[in-house]
Amino acid sequence: MGPLGTEFEVSGVEAQGGEEFEEDPILYVNGRKHFLPKDQAHSTLLEYIRGLGLTGTKLGCGEGGCGACTVMVSHFDSSQQSIVHRAVNACLAPLYSVEGMHVVTVEGIGDRRNGLHPVQEALATCHGSQCGFCTPGFVMSMYALLRSSKGAPSKAEIEEALAGNLCRCTGYRPILDAFRVFAKTDPAPYIDESLVANNGTPSSKGTQTICPSTGKPCDCRSNSLPNSDKENDTSVSESVVHGTHEGSDTQCDSKHELKVTQSPRGEPIFPHELRRRKILPLSLTGHRDLKWFRPTALDDLLELKSRFPHAKLVNGNTEIGIEMRFKSLNYLVLISSTHVSELNTIKETDTGLEIGASVTLTSFMEALRNSLTRRKSHETSVSSAFLEQLKWFAGSQIRNVASIGGNICTASPISDLNPLWIASGATFSILGKGRKCRSVKAEDFFKGYRKTALEAGEILSSVFLPWSKEFEYIKEFKQAHRRDDDIALVNAAMRVSLNPKDEGWEVLEASLVYGGVGPTCIVARKTEEFLKGKRWDSSTLEAAFPLISHDVGLVDNAPGGMVEFRKSLTSSFFFKFYLHVMYTLEQEANYLHNLPESYRSAVAAFHREMPHGVQVYGVPDSDVSSVGQPLMHMAARLQVTGEAEYVDDVPVPGNVLHGYLVLSTRAHARILSVDTREAEAQPGYEGFFSAKDVPGGNDWGAVVPDEEIFASEIVTCVGQIIGIVVADTHLNAKAAALKVVVEYEELPSVLSIEDAIESRSFHESFHGGKGGTKRELEMGDVDECFASGKCDEVIEGVVRMGGQEHFYLEPNSALVWTADGGNEVQMLASTQAPQKHQKVVAHALGLPMNKVVCKTKRIGGGFGGKETRSTAVNAAAAVPAYLLNRPVKLTLDREIDMIVTGQRHAFLGKYKVGFTKEGKVLALDLELFNNGGNTLDLSHSILERSMFHSDNVYVIPNMRVRGKVCKTNLPSNTAFRGFGGPQGMLIAENWMERVARTLGRAPEEIRESNLQGEGYEVHYGQIVENCNVQKVWDELKRSCDFERRKADVRTFNEQHRWKKRGVAMVPTKFGISFTTKMLNQAGALVQVYTDGTVLVTHGGVEMGQGLHTKMAQIAASAFGISFSSVFISDTSTDKVPNASPTAASASSDMYGGAVLDACEQIKARIKPIAEKMPGASFAEVVLAAYLQRIDLSAHGFYITPDIGFEWDVGKGKPFNYYTFGAAFAEAEIDTLSGDSHLRRVDIVMDLGSPINPAIDVGQVEGAFVQGLGWVALEELKWGDAAHPWIRPGHLFTRGPGTYKIPTCNDIPVDFRVTLLKDVPNPKAVHSSKAVGEPPFFLAAAALFAIKDAILAARKENDLNGWFILDTPATPERIRLACADQFTKPHAAHDVRPNLSV
Repeated sequence: MGPLGTEFEVSGVEAQGGEEFEEDPILYVNGRKHFLPKDQAHSTLLEYIRGLGLTGTKLGCGEGGCGACTVMVSHFDSSQQSIVHRAVNACLAPLYSVEGMHVVTVEGIGDRRNGLHPVQEALATCHGSQCGFCTPGFVMSMYALLRSSKGAPSKAEIEEALAGNLCRCTGYRPILDAFRVFAKTDPAPYIDESLVANNGTPSSKGTQTICPSTGKPCDCRSNSLPNSDKENDTSVSESVVHGTHEGSDTQCDSKHELKVTQSPRGEPIFPHELRRRKILPLSLTGHRDLKWFRPTALDDLLELKSRFPHAKLVNGNTEIGIEMRFKSLNYLVLISSTHVSELNTIKETDTGLEIGASVTLTSFMEALRNSLTRRKSHETSVSSAFLEQLKWFAGSQIRNVASIGGNICTASPISDLNPLWIASGATFSILGKGRKCRSVKAEDFFKGYRKTALEAGEILSSVFLPWSKEFEYIKEFKQAHRRDDDIALVNAAMRVSLNPKDEGWEVLEASLVYGGVGPTCIVARKTEEFLKGKRWDSSTLEAAFPLISHDVGLVDNAPGGMVEFRKSLTSSFFFKFYLHVMYTLEQEANYLHNLPESYRSAVAAFHREMPHGVQVYGVPDSDVSSVGQPLMHMAARLQVTGEAEYVDDVPVPGNVLHGYLVLSTRAHARILSVDTREAEAQPGYEGFFSAKDVPGGNDWGAVVPDEEIFASEIVTCVGQIIGIVVADTHLNAKAAALKVVVEYEELPSVLSIEDAIESRSFHESFHGGKGGTKRELEMGDVDECFASGKCDEVIEGVVRMGGQEHFYLEPNSALVWTADGGNEVQMLASTQAPQKHQKVVAHALGLPMNKVVCKTKRIGGGFGGKETRSTAVNAAAAVPAYLLNRPVKLTLDREIDMIVTGQRHAFLGKYKVGFTKEGKVLALDLELFNNGGNTLDLSHSILERSMFHSDNVYVIPNMRVRGKVCKTNLPSNTAFRGFGGPQGMLIAENWMERVARTLGRAPEEIRESNLQGEGYEVHYGQIVENCNVQKVWDELKRSCDFERRKADVRTFNEQHRWKKRGVAMVPTKFGISFTTKMLNQAGALVQVYTDGTVLVTHGGVEMGQGLHTKMAQIAASAFGISFSSVFISDTSTDKVPNASPTAASASSDMYGGAVLDACEQIKARIKPIAEKMPGASFAEVVLAAYLQRIDLSAHGFYITPDIGFEWDVGKGKPFNYYTFGAAFAEAEIDTLSGDSHLRRVDIVMDLGSPINPAIDVGQVEGAFVQGLGWVALEELKWGDAAHPWIRPGHLFTRGPGTYKIPTCNDIPVDFRVTLLKDVPNPKAVHSSKAVGEPPFFLAAAALFAIKDAILAARKENDLNGWFILDTPATPERIRLACADQFTKPHAAHDVRPNLSV
């Protein structure tokens, strides 16, 4: 070891004891010691542990926003003599930040061979894992919570611990149900490491226990030590956890037993070496001369900062990591301050809290909670404000590592905490070299956009937070797109100090600070000055509002947009603060105010119980057959242990190259030149490949070849692939790709549907007909109906709806290699359409399809996004793999995936509807436009399905629907769950609701009066058969007790001015089949082995929807064998050729039919043998058949019968059958902020006789929550006329930081799903029905419940009747639609906020 001063001159080192650098940095992973390399300062913990082969920890986003990378990090706190366990985002944690610590990954707590941990078993048993990509992150978040809890965690703590984890498949309810058992069970059996050390038997000698690390008596677990560590280990060989599981053949709360088989080796225990090990400073290096220092003494830190004044101090890396990864900022020196004790202390004094700058947000929250119990109540107003704000600050993984100082010094204008520091009168202590100290008030610290008062060489050392004084009140405010783990759109902190005077209250001092409305925090100084000396009453309140507007001064077209909304929030927040103070004075000083009782709920803190649900479905009386049983997903145990492999997890050969795409940065331009000279100079560079290098054809397309693998001359969108760089590592490939310089000549661009309509920019038809992509369907005589006077009312309007990002948790990934000397090409692809990949790659390489094989084991979510757009990813990787004859791996970063692969289509619909005064719809004239993007892809078929579904489930005697696909300079939009159907139905529900409001009737009455029935002929000529929509509707009304809940909502709204509730019921009818007839075919290969086991291979892809599980159930049922005797192999083009994409919700029908066909063939062959062997087992019969040379392999085939549609005549039968459903939703909104949540949702589905009801319920819940994102949360923002602050054609929302999908906090509090019983479907295998897409649209019930609540708010201001609410119904749209005195100065009551369409 070398002394600290040998690397650089540092004064005072000897005075600190002459500490030396650590020469052998170490890290324990799952109980195993690893010596860290000394040149990996650029690496993250995730990269390191995945490099060890521990691929259960996933890379989902790279910015700490999805939780897929969650691990538990443990360290020994010598000051407290305890072990601290934390959930951490491994994708952000620098490798050296965990030096000397213990990391536990999902593989470390249990596995399939040796036994699952109770957390893993619970999640698998409760159907909480579908695609499985996010599953290890959820497991580790829950596991870390149990390890860090001193007792059983509360339900609220469980939900809070999971707030930083995203799931796109399940809808969260089964995950929360699975983990709820741990809130009901004492976790001691799972967290006592001494049990593990002694094979499950408590072991002690006197006051000593058996050390979990050495197995010898010790006192390391002495009760005298504060917060003594209790390792969270399952210790008994078989334990039982009891919990409530609602779901069986009847509505029930039946107890279930969760049996846990514990691994004989136990869980990794905190290494004893790390308790004793002395923490030494680190001086290490990284990529491109990066230096990493970890001083352990304050003077050494100050000396380093003096020597490297531009060095960045790092604690959690939650900001610096984002800047380096996504903003390509190159910091040469990083200094970790995590081990400097002076910066990690919290001192409580009589005047306030002194918090070290390196204290984590989690530790700060603990100190604040402690203050609530130790200090006088009036002193802790500031504590409560900070705690409430921190509750919604990121996820627990971020709070566990992010520091107070880091958050402050980032100087973000949308920081949730900086307004509170300023308003509370906090003081910042700043240190320079030699411990030269100065103090700065928080309000003087922030000098501009991300600029502070820190001078070169200085650091923020601590923050002093004063206690509140008597009659001093401080309150926090924040509004974001999403409640959990989201950055603020606008936030604020307000403080007022009052003095009783003349039976009222005089303002002594006031502080109003806003964030999100300027380049730095805005202090409303004129308002503050005005308030001083004023009486705290309504007249002062009213006089303050215009001053606030003047102080904030948000300009039009300000970055971030939403100007009207943000302005209105500044007033709404102050009004809330006024009410908060008044009601607090009422409680604390018995002050009699004159506020209406209906105002009280405006200031109530948001609180809701942990979401729960009821699932009602039928189960066959006999358990002889696997079909109909609610069996666990067959890969669930692999997924909860992290053993399930995805493309990025597959071990690669040593000569593998990594690819990184070079993308267009212009919406429409001519490529003038591509300069790779700088890229070629980068380390590890192996080549750049573009259009000129493609050995075969560079053209491709989903239906017509209107795309290029690599753009050759013209780019038609931002994100179009120009080329691919390959290098020895992903990091080097990315660095080189960013050095490729492309020069352009700009061309005019079309960036929206409106632009396309104006410029007549439409895609050409792939049907070869005239008129481009224009389509028309007509029934009856629309024009005659409107002209005849039969219609008592006629309405016209325009519906706009934005797109939606798929946000599958697994980014697109490909691994391509050559075989047999380059004569063959094989690839692993994250795709829903292996055959499409095979075809396009073969074409690109100039090879016949029989020499190209594409395999897919499973994918981490698809939802249509990996049906066609993933093809370009594989083709791009295949070119260098083939030419260099080396394997190439290409895994897209999340932001690249979102930029490149397209989204759900935005739609614009123009309608004209005629109806009677009784509410009967007589005529509809509808014109549809979808935003296809720069290429056709599947946009034409999506338009067609939207036209098919534009009646939803209503009788419309006279109907005309026309549609066109708009050609724009945005990335090609593509398939997404519902495939255009939801857009068509949502337009229908918009005008249907308007019909009801026009007539002054309840929308549910009008919907029900227009429902289709058995034998109805729809506008495209198909007859509705087996129509159960009325039965579904009636069951829903009964189960949700609609009339009572509607009356309760009415009562609530009468009693609450600023909170409103609404209800809605919405039906759906979804056609099942590919609308392109040739795709309705499927093949399967079934092979029976002599031990009686069965291997099934089919053309469908498992992406979380349980397809493999259902196919195994069908095979097991056909042969009369156990489910466990059937195995599903990967999907491969060399096993089942020419497979259609796994899409259109038809895969279970088609592949189920093919599997059953193959099984029946084999059964017919062995039947003579079986008849001669009564009582023999299947294995015995099979062996006998083999001995008689009977073929035990069969290829099954299925085609969907009796379907077809002719667009030339506009009539036919495009669908095999319909899936029906209906949903009820009750929503509550905060009219002052636009916040909303669902109190209850009931769904009733007609799914025939389900093959697996548990999987189907999971699909229903997951589809609904994904649909909820579409209608209420997820907004794509493009650089277009609506968003001039974004570069033209660029996507602003390209990661979890800016694009918000639902979290577990967004799902309905009470979530109920019923599968209609006794409704067998004669059109599909085992009388089942398709389920993947049909429930998605039912989230529209949430939209119209929100709209019903807004209507109640508008009535308070005499705004009655119908109004426009575009989707998604974000807080901005909700708030402005409420149209009250706070929005009136900034926006009209009928304003339509900007939307990218």
